Amino acid sequence: MVLKGLSNVLGAHSDFKIVASCTDGPRCVEAIRKFAPDMAILDGSMPGATGPEILSIASIENLSTRFVFFTSAEVERELVMLAPADGFSLISKDVTPEILVQSLRQVAGGRRLLPLPTTDQTVLREQSAITENALAVLTERERQIMRLVSEGLSNKEIGRRLNISNGTIKVHLHHIFQKLEISNRTVLAAIAISQDDGAGPAPEHEPSRIRRS
Repeated sequence: MVLKGLSNVLGAHSDFKIVASCTDGPRCVEAIRKFAPDMAILDGSMPGATGPEILSIASIENLSTRFVFFTSAEVERELVMLAPADGFSLISKDVTPEILVQSLRQVAGGRRLLPLPTTDQTVLREQSAITENALAVLTERERQIMRLVSEGLSNKEIGRRLNISNGTIKVHLHHIFQKLEISNRTVLAAIAISQDDGAGPAPEHEPSRIRRS
């Protein structure tokens, strides 16, 4: 049912092309090797291979595919522990089809998506309203840094991009955390992505090839 649902949702958009569909981990890995898709959408608890095992194979074989785990809260917590070391994205199974498509377009564009560290939707809505107001007090430089954090860049990489020192980046992040009343960059990245209103449809000239599993 999940596979059919994903197929229907993505098939309705011309900028996505599904090249393979698998129901277990080993077949998923073989399909990725064979088709080298731009993106692979994986269940976080596929039979035959866990998410970390698939990521390990991808790292060893230097696969270029971007991995997106379409996952439940329980598996999500396990994968979040790997977040600092592995360049994958997480999308909750609770999202609406519209948010799913928008999120996948962001991943196709080079962004890395990680969830807010809570699954309580009421809390998320309240936090979203609070942070939207708090974002208004950020300076333009702080907004730039927030956007770069959401792209997965380190402090050193952000410093090179903006031509400022690592120490200055740390000071800016400290001020951002204080203003938004948060404590880490994972939450900051999630807030930045959730507030992003510039994610329009992907270009029509070349569909993103997606492998579902």
